[in-house]
Amino acid sequence: MNIPRPEYPNPQFQRSVWMNLNGEWDFKYDNETSGEAKGYFKPDAEFDQKIIVPFCPESKLSGIGNTDFILGVWYKKTVTLPEIFSDKRIVLNFGACDFLTKVYIDGEYVGSHKGGYSSFKFDITKFIKKNEFIITVYAKDDTRDYMQSGGKQSYRYESWGCFYTRTTGIWQTVWLEAMPKSYIESVKYYPNVDNCSVDIKAVVHGEGKFEAVALYENRVMGVASAKTNGGCVDLHLDLKEKHEWSVGDGQLYDLELKFCEDKVQSYFGLRSVRLDGMKFLINNKSVFQRLVLDQGFYPDGIYTAQTEEELVRDIQLSLDAGFNGARLHEKIFEPRFLYHCDKMGYIVWGEYPNWGLDQSRPDSVFTILPEWIEEVNRDFNHPSIIGWCPFNETWDKHGCKQFDEVLELVYNCTKNLDTTRPCIDTSGNFHVITDIFDVHDYEQDPKIFKENYDRLMTEGVLYDRFPDRQQYNGEPTFVSEYGGIQWSTDSESWGYGNAPKSEAEFIERYKGLTDALIDNNLMFGFCYTQLYDVEQEQNGLYTYNREPKFDMNIFKEINSRKAAIEE
Repeated sequence: MNIPRPEYPNPQFQRSVWMNLNGEWDFKYDNETSGEAKGYFKPDAEFDQKIIVPFCPESKLSGIGNTDFILGVWYKKTVTLPEIFSDKRIVLNFGACDFLTKVYIDGEYVGSHKGGYSSFKFDITKFIKKNEFIITVYAKDDTRDYMQSGGKQSYRYESWGCFYTRTTGIWQTVWLEAMPKSYIESVKYYPNVDNCSVDIKAVVHGEGKFEAVALYENRVMGVASAKTNGGCVDLHLDLKEKHEWSVGDGQLYDLELKFCEDKVQSYFGLRSVRLDGMKFLINNKSVFQRLVLDQGFYPDGIYTAQTEEELVRDIQLSLDAGFNGARLHEKIFEPRFLYHCDKMGYIVWGEYPNWGLDQSRPDSVFTILPEWIEEVNRDFNHPSIIGWCPFNETWDKHGCKQFDEVLELVYNCTKNLDTTRPCIDTSGNFHVITDIFDVHDYEQDPKIFKENYDRLMTEGVLYDRFPDRQQYNGEPTFVSEYGGIQWSTDSESWGYGNAPKSEAEFIERYKGLTDALIDNNLMFGFCYTQLYDVEQEQNGLYTYNREPKFDMNIFKEINSRKAAIEE
């Protein structure tokens, strides 16, 4: 049987001895969430269906396609370890599983994880008593629970507006990995463009020598090593040649990491980001961010692309339309997607799917913060990620305003985890403490749109629809959602504002709105809504099947024009 999504899930931290567990698993519903009491975790429990992992049961690719509410699901698979795994430390990895996950080996409880989007793992070495064993996974998921983040997953029975088909359980690759008893736990890279060097901060287990070799196109660029008794270890590598990672040109250095018998393949980009007045600098150069909203949905896989090629295609479609990056919206995208962003020089914002979570409640921090920390740590080394945004449009819930201290705490934790990137506390509204004051505006009249934002240049006033809830204090800014122009022959479709009556009117409106931002010398970017249609929301430049609605050369010409702030 062909294994779906056979590629290694995380190219930035790759070991050679691993086993992909995607493919057919036994499957069982547990909508009563009583499966634990009924003993579904026991090896002899009977499961009545099959599912294709890593596709969620709501998707067609899973072989099930049930789009109703699913409160609980169970998975089971018998695994036989190859000889190469003998006498190794065995780790079970999950790319993502929505929402509360519990794992058992041969009926014995291993551990749990809360959160539907970040990657997690369990050391299962001590639970493996023989070469063949059974992995059982339970996922509990309730999109209508206000203490659970769901992103754009619909909390109604049907999809509606900008809410879409739900995702339950496993939706990214599951794999086993073998490593020695002494091993590398994690690494963080701190490139220095000016000094042509990189600092490596690693966490290792065991005693020995930690080594790093940097290469560019198979030529050795630098070597460093240090002895350690375990824990944290730091290395500094001076690079022989300078190859800067830049927008549209993702030049990457390969890294070979070694600690005792453990070997890891990795990479990094020589890239810096910082704010300078109203400008956003990448490698000390003002770069106008021509972003598009990408929500990471697929017609047959929902949250999961059927093939790696589909990930690359979405980046290329964006580039073809003249965008240089994306807001990865209301979803944590898989590391394999970010890898291709790194390779293609495609800039992105790392976001969290906070919608569905009631941020008016102080205890909501216990949902977002643990998983957000996992995301920032997992994706820290991607040069394509140029900023963080943990919240998006924190609307009032049940008549209650957001609990500002939740946003402030998450912002401060982000800045402690990562000193190298800016952080937007909540995109659009309602800002509490932020490095960048962005706004969302779906005004459809280009004349009114331009007049509103020209005031930033003429009066120093940023047009804001919520001046009673947030205060602009001169921070760098951009319009991080605009447009959303509806274009569809489907009368049941949804989009922002009034739909144009002709293709010419669509293009004229797009150009007018976009020109207003490109020509504003105090705006460092824009983000157009959106790249492709998602289900009933049909305001993309491409259809949900990624077919172009227009000649993309027109949009490439509009988007690619030099921006005033780049002068």
